[in-house]
Amino acid sequence: MEKVLELKREIEKAKKICIFTGAGISCPSGIPDFRSENGLYNEKGDYKYSPEEMISHTFFINNTKLFYEFYKSKMIYENAKPNKAHIYFSNLQKSGKDIRIVTQNIDSLHTMAGSKCVFEIHGSVKRNYCTRCSEFYDEKYILESKDIPYCKKCGGIVKPDVVLYEEGLDDKTVQGAINAIQSADLLIIIGTSLAVYPAASFIKVFKGEKIALINKGITPFDEKADIVIYDDIVNVIDKISN
Repeated sequence: MEKVLELKREIEKAKKICIFTGAGISCPSGIPDFRSENGLYNEKGDYKYSPEEMISHTFFINNTKLFYEFYKSKMIYENAKPNKAHIYFSNLQKSGKDIRIVTQNIDSLHTMAGSKCVFEIHGSVKRNYCTRCSEFYDEKYILESKDIPYCKKCGGIVKPDVVLYEEGLDDKTVQGAINAIQSADLLIIIGTSLAVYPAASFIKVFKGEKIALINKGITPFDEKADIVIYDDIVNVIDKISN
């Protein structure tokens, strides 16, 4: 509890805060993570390919139908809603705090909670574009399409605006994320193993005063953080809010 109170004091004191989130912040919303014991990558499925292979650019190009079969069943959680943590940071921003969010998640729950200045470095399942004419489609269109979603306008294949394996990150989003981390005086890292690169390397540009790290398990960055809390973020938010 002492570390939670210390975090609360640092949040109150900080003028600029950057929240860096991973899958752990979305688990309480019913979205599984990737690398834990019960995560997507360790799930025994009916496919002869690994999840990493199936959400790669090469697989999207060469096995498009199977890609979408997997993507629709494992990557989109249409009914997921923002949880207490997403809402807490959104409300903190609305109260006047200068808060910027850098997220590795593709669920857009931060934006759904009302947060502004959110950098989704791996994209979002909410956005989908025709590979030929760039026409926009929402996630509902993807889910309701039979097999492969095709553009109503030109007939091209509609692709999710998510960064697949073998694809590069969006330069503008990366620069925004790096600026958000560099300019903050408090960096709060939530629900990430810090094992996904290059995203995990972004936190190395932080030059502010304090780093808080909230995660269920240990990370390679624990020793460099000023406050380390091993807990579910929703439990932490409950304690901060009381």
